[in-house]
Formats: sequence, structure tokens, C-alpha cells
Amino acid sequence: MKYDTSLRIGTHEISLDAPAYFIADIAANHDGDLGRAKELIWKSKEAGADCAKFQHFLADRIVSKVGFEGQKGQVSHQAKWKKSVTEVYDQYHTRRDWTPELLETCRKADIHFMTTPYDIEAVDMFRDIVPAFKIGSGDITYHGEIEHIARTGKPVLLATGAAAMTEVEAAVELILRDNPQLCLMQCNTNYTGSEENFKYVNLRVLQTFAARWPGMVLGFSDHTPGHSAVLGAVTLGARVVEKHFTDDNLREGPDHSFALNPVTWRAMVDATRELEAALGDGVKRIERNETETVVIQRRALRFKTALEAGTVLAEDHLEALRPCPDGAVSPDALLHIVGKRLSSDKEAGRELLWTDLEQPS
Repeated sequence: MKYDTSLRIGTHEISLDAPAYFIADIAANHDGDLGRAKELIWKSKEAGADCAKFQHFLADRIVSKVGFEGQKGQVSHQAKWKKSVTEVYDQYHTRRDWTPELLETCRKADIHFMTTPYDIEAVDMFRDIVPAFKIGSGDITYHGEIEHIARTGKPVLLATGAAAMTEVEAAVELILRDNPQLCLMQCNTNYTGSEENFKYVNLRVLQTFAARWPGMVLGFSDHTPGHSAVLGAVTLGARVVEKHFTDDNLREGPDHSFALNPVTWRAMVDATRELEAALGDGVKRIERNETETVVIQRRALRFKTALEAGTVLAEDHLEALRPCPDGAVSPDALLHIVGKRLSSDKEAGRELLWTDLEQPS
């Protein structure tokens, strides 16, 4: 199936040759407060984010109270929650009537507004508002929603945490039937913030994706500490980066502990921009900032003793020493100049120039 190798999200082109696009996932970190949500938009912009993303779900449309209460205790990152799963989802969901104010704040802050919708109604509500849709990892098998999102015609960002390759392939195929604008995102969905999670983030999956779908836009949704994994992902071709964003990692709430704050987010963006500059274009050459060091570090053939014009050069007349000025003969050309005559007198220690050799008549 055909897919685009370049996407446009708002004012940004997303492609392998473009800078990484940073999504600050505010998610639940507004703590149910509109004022905090608006403050986090401004702070994420100041920290270098290109997009402020929210998550729109309703507790009774995303989780089963019966299902979670039937478990023997809450597990994984939910084990730390002081309330039940359904209570937490209800407390921390992004209110849909906030939308006009969130949009206006994003407009004033000059940052894109995006959401991950978790029900069909949310997709329809935001289809004419957002520049792209994000599909969370947990919905990779929710094909009805995936198909509905794909048919909006907006670029789709598909996270693939806790998914097998066959499940990824099925979701990709479903999206591409209706929409060629896809960003495929590697992700690990352990939200504990443990450093042990680096062992499982598996960045080389990006290479697997690139081999399976050459040229497809790739991304990385990250929940590991710091930004080491982000730098690795960008090196391997990810051009959309999503990380949770908060203003205080010590606040109580489901997403604060593993999010980046304004200081650590800015450090991530700055480090990524340095990395992008360092990656270059892959063409091996003498770079412009090496024009002086190429002279002082390379060796030239130099005269061991003074020689008169007409001398037939022998290997013993010369030694290889730094520097190598422009026009000097490099040691790798030694066999080409042995047996040739000098056209002028030369002092000991001077470099042999190509113009010092007699030219055939």
C-alpha cells in the first residue's frame, strides 16, 4: 500500500530531512484544572515543544469498573494510585467544554493543539480542529476507532507499545487503506519511570519499521527517564518525539513522576538540535571547518638536505613531516615523484611543491 514519506502537521513538515517535531503530552497533568492546563501549554512552548497534546476520554467509555474491580489489586504503575482506576480516569480526564479556551491558549502561545481521542465521539468532535490525530498504544487493536480516525484524512500518529509486529502490520494496513499520512511510532508502555526500562525500549525496532516500510515517517513515544532514548531514536530516524510534560514531578497524579519538566524538556530539545546538526548529510568530505587543520595535521614530503636545481629525486632525499600547505606533495604520491628532476634550488626542511618538478618538454 502507498504511504507518504513526508507529512505536514500545521506549519511543520515532518520527514527524514526535517528537524524532529516535539509533542508535549500534557495528558492528565492538568490535574483536572483548566487553569493548570493553560499554564502547561505556555510552559511547554517555552521549553521548546511544537505541540501541546491532551487526551480526551470519558471514564465509562475507556475502562470497565467491573473489569478492574475484578482484579486482585491494581498492577504496574496503577499500583501506586490511591484511588480506583475508574475514579482516577474520571478525576483526570480533559473536560471537553475546555476546548475553546485550550485552542485559544495554543493560538496565543503559537503551539499546535492535538489530542489522543479514546472514543468515536471525541474523534468527530476534534476532526476539524486538530492538525493530526494520535492513536495511543492501548488502542492498536481497536480497529473500529483506528479506521474512523484514518477516514478523517488527517495525519495519523500510531503508537505501538506492547504490540507484536503482526498487530502493528494489521493496524498500519487498516490506516493505509484510507489514509497515506501515517507516522509509525515505537513505544514501550511501562510507565513506572524505572531506569530498568531502558532495557526494553528497543530502539532498533525503528530500523525494523524502516526496513518493512521504507521511507515511512517514524516517531518515538517515550516514557523512560531523561532523554537518552530520544537521542537514540532520532539517530535511528524518528522525526516525531512525544514525551509527557509537567511543571512539577513531585505533584500527585498518574503521569507526573515520569514526565519531563520545563528544565529537562528544554535540555532534551537542545540536545536533539545539537544531535541533528551533528548527524549531517552522510557525504564524506573535508568540511569547511577543517580547512586549517587539514594543513597542520597532514604531512608533506620535505627535503632532508638542501638540493640544487636539476637533482634527480630519490626516496632518501625526502621525509614526511607536518604541515602540508596547499600545493605540497603528499606522502602518498612518493612513488610518482621519485626519478623526477627539481626545477629550482630547495632548502633543507622545505616542502616539495608540485611546481618544483621539471615538466616534460
